[in-house]
Amino acid sequence: MERRGVWTAVLILFSLSSTMVNISATSRTTRGSVPKNNKNEYYKERLRRNLLANGLGSTPPMGKLCQVNSVMRAGRQNPLPGIDYLKYDNCNNDGSKPPVRYPVMTRALMKAGRPIFFSLCEWGDMHPALWGFKVGNSWRTTSDITDTWESMVSRADMNEVYAELARPGGWNVWIDPDMLEVGNGGMTKNEYIVHFSIWAISKAPLLLGCDVRNVTKETMDIIANKEVIAVNQDPLGIQAKKVRSEGDLEVWAGPLTGYRVALLLVNRGPWRVSITADWDDIGIPPNSVAEARDLWEHKTLRKLFVGNLTATMNSHACKMYVLKPIA
Repeated sequence: MERRGVWTAVLILFSLSSTMVNISATSRTTRGSVPKNNKNEYYKERLRRNLLANGLGSTPPMGKLCQVNSVMRAGRQNPLPGIDYLKYDNCNNDGSKPPVRYPVMTRALMKAGRPIFFSLCEWGDMHPALWGFKVGNSWRTTSDITDTWESMVSRADMNEVYAELARPGGWNVWIDPDMLEVGNGGMTKNEYIVHFSIWAISKAPLLLGCDVRNVTKETMDIIANKEVIAVNQDPLGIQAKKVRSEGDLEVWAGPLTGYRVALLLVNRGPWRVSITADWDDIGIPPNSVAEARDLWEHKTLRKLFVGNLTATMNSHACKMYVLKPIA
């Protein structure tokens, strides 16, 4: 995704893998003192220096990556010092097909002498979910997202089609519906919660697309929700699916470790409604008794549920739970 003239930073919210050391845009620090009299200023300055050290202070034209590719083809060792995450976009390409072009970068990165996370971004052009796992660590399944409700839910739909092809492994492969728009101001708080919830339960990379220097408390409350991030990072690594869809009402569910189930109820419609998730749709034995943890309210519900769970939510809103069968 290219955003010319706009300061954009991408911050990886999570540890991508225990096997991929320091795979974060901010993993490399620079020397020098930082202000310590103010905690907020300290972390802002540390973030700024880390970003600048990695060339992420501003978004370059994506054609620059073609230059990187040319350097790598020349056989130079480790042409990306201090970089742990490489997103190879589709802009300004040479006209060759992605399944031919991207493996060239793969082979070059394998000669770097250390792990570099390789994010394929060919906009879902040639269905990279079918071949990307042999080439990189994540692959875009969609065209660029924009900061609107319609764009966000459409990317969620396009990405969900490939749920069966996402899986964990030594290279931690992810299906990528594009970066998060949370904090950019084009959607409501509830819509951003839906956005973050779908990306998390879909095991998508949680990459911030907002200006991290000016994150509000409201935005931070969304992107720093440890319980939702834990669903995204569950070791089982299985992407959730849309198991039921009746008009604007959706039930998303996927298994977690410890025989638990992640459940997301989404109301895409214009009115406040109730949505019911039945156990036989989400992989829980029909007569089981389950405990429900509300991940956005940060509380375990007092009521125990048998056979199904029903929740009511506003327009363009959701409810997200972790269900744990106890009997």
